[in-house]
Amino acid sequence: MAAAFFVAVLVLLLAAPCPGQRAGEPVFQPSFIHMSGPRVNSFFLGNSSGVNFSIIRSSVDEETGKLQLANCSSSERAGDWNLTVTPGTSTSKVTISLARNLQMCLPNGTDCCTTPLCVVETLQVLACHDSVLLAHLLIQAEIYANSSITGNVSENVTIIPNQVFHPLGSCPCDLTAGACDVRCCCDLECTPDLKQLFSASCFTGVFGGDVNPPFDQLCSSKSMEFTPDWFPILCVQSSLDNTPFLGYFYHGSTSAPRVPPFKIPLQTSPGRLFTGYRQGDPIITEENEYFTIPQQSMAGQCVVSAPVAYLQNFDVRCLTSLAAYQEGLPHDVRINSGAGDFIQQNVIYKTITDMGKFITQSESLHAAEVLCQDVTFAEDYTFIWRDENIEQINVTVFLGSLCDGELLAQRFTVKFLSLESTNATELFGNPGYQVGKPVRAANMNASDTSGSLNIWQPAGRGLCTSATYTPVLFGQDTFSGCILEVGINEDCSFLRGNVTEKLNSLILSTHIGKRGNSSYRDLNDWVKIIRLDPFHSDTNVSTGNLKGFCPDIPANLNIHIIFATVGAIQGIPQQEILAVQISYSTVIWQFQCGLSCENNISFLPITASVQFIEVPAQPPIPLTRFQINYTEFDCNRNDVCWPQLFYPLTGFYTGEPYPRCLAKGLVLVFLVVLAAITSNPWFSELWNS
Repeated sequence: MAAAFFVAVLVLLLAAPCPGQRAGEPVFQPSFIHMSGPRVNSFFLGNSSGVNFSIIRSSVDEETGKLQLANCSSSERAGDWNLTVTPGTSTSKVTISLARNLQMCLPNGTDCCTTPLCVVETLQVLACHDSVLLAHLLIQAEIYANSSITGNVSENVTIIPNQVFHPLGSCPCDLTAGACDVRCCCDLECTPDLKQLFSASCFTGVFGGDVNPPFDQLCSSKSMEFTPDWFPILCVQSSLDNTPFLGYFYHGSTSAPRVPPFKIPLQTSPGRLFTGYRQGDPIITEENEYFTIPQQSMAGQCVVSAPVAYLQNFDVRCLTSLAAYQEGLPHDVRINSGAGDFIQQNVIYKTITDMGKFITQSESLHAAEVLCQDVTFAEDYTFIWRDENIEQINVTVFLGSLCDGELLAQRFTVKFLSLESTNATELFGNPGYQVGKPVRAANMNASDTSGSLNIWQPAGRGLCTSATYTPVLFGQDTFSGCILEVGINEDCSFLRGNVTEKLNSLILSTHIGKRGNSSYRDLNDWVKIIRLDPFHSDTNVSTGNLKGFCPDIPANLNIHIIFATVGAIQGIPQQEILAVQISYSTVIWQFQCGLSCENNISFLPITASVQFIEVPAQPPIPLTRFQINYTEFDCNRNDVCWPQLFYPLTGFYTGEPYPRCLAKGLVLVFLVVLAAITSNPWFSELWNS
């Protein structure tokens, strides 16, 4: 019905006469809009000085069947619509919005939609000057009511209570909203007169609202009509909170649920809230709340109020527009240092000059109507820490102008620097490496022992001349590369040396730190890099008539890092690097050209790969000769496992404590032996005698 109406209106709109528009006259752009939401925008091209804008409902001529174009003297105004005009010198922004409620009607509801297709109207926006029609805008509105959400929408998350601590519900049989359910005596919509009709046949048990009815095996239960003689001995003595109707049997009394709130509860005694931070703990503000910075979630979108964890760096980019822009946490918030005092943020403001690094999308709008606002483009947080406390917070805020129609890629970075590191080299809160932290490198052959272990971060065309470096992160296998320009008359020996020099520029170090806090003063904290030099051919194939062909080019750099988990500190696994090996893979380079080799430049891709290999900290126990020869007794390679015949009595069973399993097994063996003895005929004779 709605689709047929929409097609009919479109035909009428196409058949309606449209006056020609001469160059230079005012006009709406676009001049026809199909409106499916509560708000649309259009632009009035021309001088809006002295122009009167109005919105009018359109009607169809019953005789001709065409749409009647309104004039400036029309009096049928659209009361349910709002018209907002933002004037400009040569362009004015016209906004048409619906002033009605689009929610579906509840019983006895007003100012709501009775049908899913709530608004079907044809509107005209007129631009008049001294009763002269300058331009008009046609709008076909076809808006569906919002039937999925009724009432006010709240951003608070609905918390479903844990049924171990809360009952199923006050009245589970109340299934109909606003009406009385028959036989549901706990339904609040049932009046006392209605309850008298079915008071003798109310729902019992869980469905009637009694979520904890006493079960038959309970000692205090009187529901059993004929109780056996052994009932007082084998009945269950338990609280009604421990009920099978909820599906839970647990030991002890009911405990309070441990739900971590977003706000940390205030301490009873003023002063120190805790003794210090540990790695991963949220940073606390003076108001005893989490210190939050926008971060990226696992789904990819940015979470505005995300707590900052101690000693965990991150670098995120969040896309936003001028309409959706929100100010973050104010910079006058003081942070709990961990020692009981509060420190203030040191904020430095800078202005962005190169907008191209942050503006990722821009719509073509007229300059006269573009609204701009000064917003935050990036925020860099540097936390200076020592031991379990925060000593200083330095914040650099980059400001810029964001205009309507532009898409901003906001950047938020957090970096933790140790106060004891003089050269801003990052140290970790625990001895071992953590995934995502840079691998520490050192050059023991130079006066400055600080080294680097990097990979390429291509930019622009991906050429090696414009590529930058990024450090190797622990636990993250990486593959990167760049493109090297090579001429057709390139000397093979020179090419091999050039490629090797490019690859060696990534590894300006001789040793790699075993742990995240390896000291430059102790050589035992470092492992030497094992280098396998590339193969160099003695012959230069490219010197003869054969050009553009060179074998044994070391174009691939392979970095293998072997590590192991050597222990744990406060429940955090400690991982240590055991060895690092660097090798090269050679390729055959051949000049690539089309039908004719007029172009004297070709490309050679060179790559660098990083692979982390985990090995056990202790060598595995070697197999015995029996395990090697008799594989049918190996439970890992056979479906039938004879050694697990008495699995509950072995140490591999972890479902219950071992002493309890052993006691149950001995009782079972005793019952089997007793049954075997009593079933023997001689036992009956002995018993009779």
